Amino acid sequence: MQIDKNANSPARERLALLFDDGIYSEINSMVREKDALTGVVTAYGYVNGNAVYAYSQDKTVNSAAMGIKQAEKITKLYELAAKTGAPIVGIHDSNGAYVDGTAASLAAYGKIIEAASKVSGVVPQISVITGTCAGSAALIACSSDFVIMTKESELFMAPCSNDNPGTAQKAAEAGLASLLCNDDKSALDKARELINLLPVNNLSAVPMFEYNESGTAPASDLESLTGSVADADSIIEIGSEYGTSAYTALASIGGTAAGIAATNKSKEKLTADDCAKLARFMRTCDAFSIPVVTFVDTEGFADGNTISGIKAMTLLANSYAEATTVKISVVTGKSSGPVFTAVAGSSSGSDFTFAWENAVISPFASETAVEFLWHDKLRGAENLEAKRKELTAEYEASLASAASAAEGNYIDEIISSADTRKAVMSAFDILSGKRVQKLPKKHNNIPF
Repeated sequence: MQIDKNANSPARERLALLFDDGIYSEINSMVREKDALTGVVTAYGYVNGNAVYAYSQDKTVNSAAMGIKQAEKITKLYELAAKTGAPIVGIHDSNGAYVDGTAASLAAYGKIIEAASKVSGVVPQISVITGTCAGSAALIACSSDFVIMTKESELFMAPCSNDNPGTAQKAAEAGLASLLCNDDKSALDKARELINLLPVNNLSAVPMFEYNESGTAPASDLESLTGSVADADSIIEIGSEYGTSAYTALASIGGTAAGIAATNKSKEKLTADDCAKLARFMRTCDAFSIPVVTFVDTEGFADGNTISGIKAMTLLANSYAEATTVKISVVTGKSSGPVFTAVAGSSSGSDFTFAWENAVISPFASETAVEFLWHDKLRGAENLEAKRKELTAEYEASLASAASAAEGNYIDEIISSADTRKAVMSAFDILSGKRVQKLPKKHNNIPF
């Protein structure tokens, strides 16, 4: 029987971009649905030498419409990934499902959602959206650890309006798209880079690399700071369009794959989106035991006086506290209020908490502390503003100083900015054998 598959379809071209040297082995290639082959190509091969399963929807076949047979092909990949502990990449480009008035399409999508859920946190899952990802397919794509979208691709449940377009930019701003890329090649290159930095499964060791020293001088601005700590040319920022006061990235530090989180991207207080971004990133890294360093420099939470803000703060604090991966915190500037408790203090489960010499660690904003603690010193001042400024500086140099926190055993060590990379690398090395035994339970019950 002649196989009527299109060897030059965009689906197969995308798989060739993903796999090493464009080589992969297709499976279940003759499965038919309705009157043609199924609208998906399923395959396995190697990415940077690591075994990977992948599927790529083929819009040249019945618009890549989802049906039971396509779902069975995709589900088989998830089952193989579970058996062998290898990552899975889904390349989405379909106009939706076969619509015949029955529940068949719902069952088809349900099979995949169930299969993806079973291996969530077991093997890395990456979704690459290169065209349209509509309806229940959006649930599948967004269940992945990372979603990469080309700038012209679309993500939506139902046809969108002008007020609510399903563009890649909107998906990134909502925190659904981890990375935006110009075209298919750059999107699949990013998928390859992510696979290279991730363990192949949750029982595998964190990847180790030959590396080049950073050439960036340490400084308080985030770009210089992360560039000085991470190995040269190793940083992949995640979710840059979402929660823009927070920063998350994967990189290598001293040749070890690591997560980098920071609270000081825009020097603003943390919003609910920032909390969600940091919490999700920590949970992702923790699932695969990727060590995380968190740089703290913030005046606190922006929404602390709202119910939604309290929920977001609780989510962040619990995500850090629950995580058992290696966690290092560095206070590089101000750490005011419960932010220190959530991501840097002993309650966050930080293995080591460092602080720069000029760091400020206080239970609330310095100006508020002065009003509360030293109100008598302000009384009768000829120039109230100048006196308040003087007392604020005195407070930050005394009670709220890094030295005060170290003397009280609230941080582990004071380090210079120039020694940050050395301190983080040393901590990662000594903690590489970290083991934590949890109490028997299914999972933490974090408020979402």
